[in-house]
Amino acid sequence: MQNHIKNETVITTVNATIDPKDDYDPQVHIKNETVISTATATIGLKDDYDPHMHRNVKNPTNNWQTFAHFLKASIGTGVLAMPSAFAHAGYVNGLVFTVIIGLLALYCLHILIDCMYILCKRQRVPYVSFSEAMKLGLQQGPPCLRCLAPIAAPFVDGFLAFYHFGICCVYVVFIAESIKQLVDEYLVEWDVRLHMCLLIVPLLLIFSIRNLKLLAPFSSAANLLLFVGFGIVLYYILVDLPPISERDAFVHYSKLPTFFGTVLFALEAVGVILAIEENMATPRAYVQPCGIMNWGMSIVLSLYVFLGFFGYWKYGAEAKGSVTLNIPQTEILAQVVKIFFAITTYISYALQGYVTAHILWTKYLSKRIENTKKHAFYELCFRALIVLLTFGCAIAIPDLSLFLSLVGSFCLSVLGLIFPALLQICVQYETGYGPAGYRLLVNLLLLLFGIFGGVVGTYVSIVDIIKSFSGQLA
Repeated sequence: MQNHIKNETVITTVNATIDPKDDYDPQVHIKNETVISTATATIGLKDDYDPHMHRNVKNPTNNWQTFAHFLKASIGTGVLAMPSAFAHAGYVNGLVFTVIIGLLALYCLHILIDCMYILCKRQRVPYVSFSEAMKLGLQQGPPCLRCLAPIAAPFVDGFLAFYHFGICCVYVVFIAESIKQLVDEYLVEWDVRLHMCLLIVPLLLIFSIRNLKLLAPFSSAANLLLFVGFGIVLYYILVDLPPISERDAFVHYSKLPTFFGTVLFALEAVGVILAIEENMATPRAYVQPCGIMNWGMSIVLSLYVFLGFFGYWKYGAEAKGSVTLNIPQTEILAQVVKIFFAITTYISYALQGYVTAHILWTKYLSKRIENTKKHAFYELCFRALIVLLTFGCAIAIPDLSLFLSLVGSFCLSVLGLIFPALLQICVQYETGYGPAGYRLLVNLLLLLFGIFGGVVGTYVSIVDIIKSFSGQLA
């Protein structure tokens, strides 16, 4: 093994770190990282240490279970909002920009997981989380960025927890809206907020499941219902399509930020995608050219483009925050599909909320509890608190489309575009950015795109929410 060490004074430290005779405990993860020396950062990746071989995962998922989780995490209420997103872009802009944003999101996921793997090799540990990777990357990156390393981990964890918390809020609104339409048809008309309150106990029950392997059968069943539901929705969409000339190919650019936020929200659940990769029995299969992530994203992107285009063609500017709210309320088949999507979203609530609960509990709260025998009880209480908070936020902003755009613009532009680009800039600082520094140029463009889209999209979403509240108060 060739170690490219420039600073001779640290040879002893480096050899002590990479000596293959050392006793290595694969269960030790990074908790209190120290600043990485230049020598360690410049060790070539020819080191035979493979982090995947040293992972010790409790209750790992196989490839099919992981694939089911990936589809369920990526196909949620966001796909049902695609016709509404196209209404803010036009069908030509919608087609082009959805594909571009989808490919950018996939590329950023690849560079994120690749950088995490590189850092694992350098540190000789089986796994580093997203937040730990950002901290280590900044420590090894350009000197002007190293001062940000101490705040990187809580900053990333905060964004991840808030984003998936926001998804859960959207899910509460969606389930309540779906149930309201059915109850209004057969029983009595209630305010949607009352339906939200009735969901508290069922969501408390499924959110008490703390194991991804136990959630896998639920994800598989939800995926089956999901694709059957899509078939029914497409039946309603494709019948009696109006002339395409009645729809706008392009719309005013002022509406594009809302489109940007909705599509980002729909396409990427970065926290769950990383969590299910961490929990795999064979993580190498996740990022291979024909691996789980590429196949999964191909299916997801195709479905989103198809439903967005034809949904907008059918309903135009009248497309609602969920296309299921556009289909007839009185027909039995339409009511069945709403039940299907309500069930799948109910299951997704546990999957998305897992990220928020896992980050906040394992990294920040559990260590503060001295009585380890009551850890499980306190964790369940904490999960119950998360459920109640999502209900509070959902009741405050019950407009589904506005919530989608705000969460997507604010969080996904940072988590899905800005952080991965910044991480690769830091990780490859010592080893170089390829011929003519092309990787640096690509990452700088991603940073600019993420910052612009995030700032503008968040501003527009907040303005729309204020207008919505003003209209309700008036």
